[in-house]
Amino acid sequence: MAWYGRGDWDYFPPYVSVGEKKARGSLALAKLLKKSKRAAEPIVAPRTRQVAATFWGKAWCDNLERYADLANRLPRGRAYLRNGSVLDLVITAGRVEAFVAGSELYQVTIAIAALAKTRWRRVIGRCTGRIGSLVGLLRGELSDDVLSALTDARDGLFPQPRELTLDCSCPDWADVCKHVAAVLYGVGIRLDARPDLFFLLRQVDQAELLTSATAGAALRHRPVGGRRIADDRLAEVFGIELESAPALRVDGAGRSSRRAPRPSSRAAARRRSSAPR
Repeated sequence: MAWYGRGDWDYFPPYVSVGEKKARGSLALAKLLKKSKRAAEPIVAPRTRQVAATFWGKAWCDNLERYADLANRLPRGRAYLRNGSVLDLVITAGRVEAFVAGSELYQVTIAIAALAKTRWRRVIGRCTGRIGSLVGLLRGELSDDVLSALTDARDGLFPQPRELTLDCSCPDWADVCKHVAAVLYGVGIRLDARPDLFFLLRQVDQAELLTSATAGAALRHRPVGGRRIADDRLAEVFGIELESAPALRVDGAGRSSRRAPRPSSRAAARRRSSAPR
């Protein structure tokens, strides 16, 4: 239960059930969204032990839990996520906007720095020629080398804590309050259904990754071209004599026949010198 302060005295608010909090929050959210004329996009958590189910969703959650300063606060949000308190979550370029039902309707904003261009180029370089299709990329059907490149803690695509700016309208002083934690996990669930949103969030173009990768594969399989020596120079270069192909001769009746090739001048000279006199 949260602790609140008002002036010179402190108090604990009266208990309100989760269902009532969600009902109140939904009404407040409907009024807010009425102005923008859009429907709420709630997060529905699966009834499983794992929060996310696909590669991109799992990798997102695993990346958050990799960092100690986030991991020890994230469990506070799992209960909020699982009971359906994340009433709205929208991902745009480098930003997550969400509303979470609590004692009031709280607004959570998560800003994520754009992926550095040098880091993006390193990822492309490591994945060149190793990604078969966009479908395979979004499904996470990739080789271990590619998966390692994408999820590398320092040089991969997933954000580090210093790249996150977290904000919640609740009175909790912690940077990662339970509402923020619920939204962070909610992003993983959203990526299960829309993995393409990850690239929007990191402000990079997955098509560029795919195009560069497949172009590298095509380049590696392209036959190596070379200069071709003309037939009339082979004898001069290699000291050999080549017989030309028999010429095709057509008679008056339309019948074709092969005419023996005319011997080269040097071959004819040798035959004349060796003939008996």
